[in-house]
Amino acid sequence: MSKRYRTALLWLRRDLRLDDHAAFYHALKHSQAVLPVFVFDRSILDGLPRDDRRVDFIWRSVAALKAELNALGGDLLVRHGVPQDDIPKLAAELGADAVFCNRDYEPTARARDAEVEKRLAEQGIAFHHSKDQVIFETDEVLTGAGKPFGVFTPYKNAWLKALTPFHLQAYPVRRYLDALMPRQPEAMPSLESLGFQPSDLSSLPVKAGAEGAEALFADFARRIAHYKTARDFPGIKGVSYLSVHLRFGTISIRRLAAFAWHDGGEGAMAWLGELIWRDFYQQVLWHRPDVAQHAFKPEYDALPFPNNPQWFDAWCQGRTGYPLVDAAMRQLNHSGYMHNRLRMVAASFLVKDLLIDWRWGERYFAEKLLDFDLAANNGGWQWAASTGCDAQPYFRIFNPVSQSEKFDADGRFIRRYVPELARLPDKLIHAPWLAKPEQLMDAGVRLGRDYPHPIVDHAVQREQALALFKR
Repeated sequence: MSKRYRTALLWLRRDLRLDDHAAFYHALKHSQAVLPVFVFDRSILDGLPRDDRRVDFIWRSVAALKAELNALGGDLLVRHGVPQDDIPKLAAELGADAVFCNRDYEPTARARDAEVEKRLAEQGIAFHHSKDQVIFETDEVLTGAGKPFGVFTPYKNAWLKALTPFHLQAYPVRRYLDALMPRQPEAMPSLESLGFQPSDLSSLPVKAGAEGAEALFADFARRIAHYKTARDFPGIKGVSYLSVHLRFGTISIRRLAAFAWHDGGEGAMAWLGELIWRDFYQQVLWHRPDVAQHAFKPEYDALPFPNNPQWFDAWCQGRTGYPLVDAAMRQLNHSGYMHNRLRMVAASFLVKDLLIDWRWGERYFAEKLLDFDLAANNGGWQWAASTGCDAQPYFRIFNPVSQSEKFDADGRFIRRYVPELARLPDKLIHAPWLAKPEQLMDAGVRLGRDYPHPIVDHAVQREQALALFKR
């Protein structure tokens, strides 16, 4: 990019930070004056419940970034509307000759950006977008035959082989901040004026904005060496909790990947593998946007799931009679977060035990997860349902009891979210229906009243699932 612009808009979306920001860097470097803008998109917000935690998290993150820019003498314009209308209109009103943003890979976002680019072009305004939310995008990591990968491990190997220090370099935004447009701050819309109410983010160990991301990252950096051995146990502090900050870009993926790469330890490399999964699912969605509604493997797109609505409702409420599954769902409903191991267990149970279409569960997670990301959520659900990118066959079915005994052996996590079972001994808490009547009585548990009987028999449902997929 050789042209220098007089005035440029920086259109922020899922990149709510100042440092190591690709589009911000390019805008500042190639413009005399840069004005950041964020649009609360009505086409997304209008369909959400009024207490949606994500809107509160985004609002707080936007407010924090705006305050940071105000302290530097600039501002962040915040609008509530439709970006396809507001961005071209705002660019024209401010006399901007370019708009900069970071690429988004979701199908609806791609359509939105194409429409904005078209309208800007009609006004003679340039549109530039940069790679920012992934290390490798679109066609940057392909098979030897030039095709997109459909299985993770070969993709990971190719990703690691392609990685160089260049891909992890931070964009030195602050070096060019003299191009930030001086501007008197204007008020941003209140959360209430957007039609939403504040949520209790205290139920999740997450603080909004770059400051919140920094605190979590600093905490995780001190215990990353134990990540590989601790990450699967929901009752202990083993994971990073950074997923929501990666989702909304309050911390840079390059910074996290660089930290893991330079650490090089067993825990750090295991965590880097999880970051590579993010890139993998984004490239899948880019090449196969149809997976947003359909199975990656076409032969499994129309499996005849019985889809019992009462069973689905019990799963949503955490009332299936399987303690680890119920604890996971209650954690999700309470906090907007679910441990990654439990996402796999809960998803497998819905599809392979309750025989309910994975799309039902995917939609429920999309409504509840604070860190909801279309590519990762879709990829994870299709992995669990054996309909997606995976070398494993459909007969991989998690046993919810053995998963509980292995990853929550002392019942610490179950007791937190299923307190009615708290007095059961560790060995019985994973399958309370196997306890003797006197053991249940001693623990103050009456099955069917205090806690439900299992709504299905895992062994029976496993055979039903195998038969369903074989057909």
